Amino acid sequence: MVKQTNIVASIEKQLKALYSLQVIDTKIDKIRIIRGELPLEIEDLEDQVAGLTTRLEKFNAELHDIDETIVNHKNTISLALEAIEKYETQLKDIKNNREYTSLTKEIEYQNIETQIAEKKIVQNEANSLHKKEIINACKEQIAEKEAELKIKSDELDLIIAETETEEKKLLKDSKKASKVIDQRLLNGYTKIREKSANGLAVVSVERDACGGCFSKIPPQMHLDIQMHKKVTVCEHCGRILIDANIFEKKQA
Repeated sequence: MVKQTNIVASIEKQLKALYSLQVIDTKIDKIRIIRGELPLEIEDLEDQVAGLTTRLEKFNAELHDIDETIVNHKNTISLALEAIEKYETQLKDIKNNREYTSLTKEIEYQNIETQIAEKKIVQNEANSLHKKEIINACKEQIAEKEAELKIKSDELDLIIAETETEEKKLLKDSKKASKVIDQRLLNGYTKIREKSANGLAVVSVERDACGGCFSKIPPQMHLDIQMHKKVTVCEHCGRILIDANIFEKKQA
């Protein structure tokens, strides 16, 4: 009889330890969730800044090419005007129609080249202005993202500073609570936690229902849970079920 009582007491002790372990691990989970979201946000912002920086470099290279094109067209106009001036000087000394016709065609050609270059300069100057607007907008985006990145990074540093001590203590408490629990039961607890979306492996019975999936608990199973004589799992979600009042019960 004494042996049976000791077994029951041992099971009740492990159930209490399991519930305590779940409470501790849930607190650890919450700390890591808060901290876990920020690194992802920071990584995303870093990727955005890197992407925008690459785009900015591309836009600057394109602007450089446009400006070089404008310079080349201006050089073309200068050379054409020099040629026109030279040909017009030569016209004064022309003595036959063939040479006159040849020079006037060259002057006409150079004038056409000048007109084409002037049009291209206008087009490229418009492109240059548009590209500069894009570059300025890109720089503003980078500045905004970098400012947001700094805020998030500072926030993460603060959270780490504030929660590091608490997390270390909770991890120590978790290890201490685990030592009381049978290894097979502890392994089962760990597996259930890994499969659970919210990390809950141990839940209490609330209003005759599982505190994890909210499925109704059969009366006999509910009675077994209240007796604390064995480990009971939910038939629907597989979580370990604990009497909500287990810590209020007097041990035998």
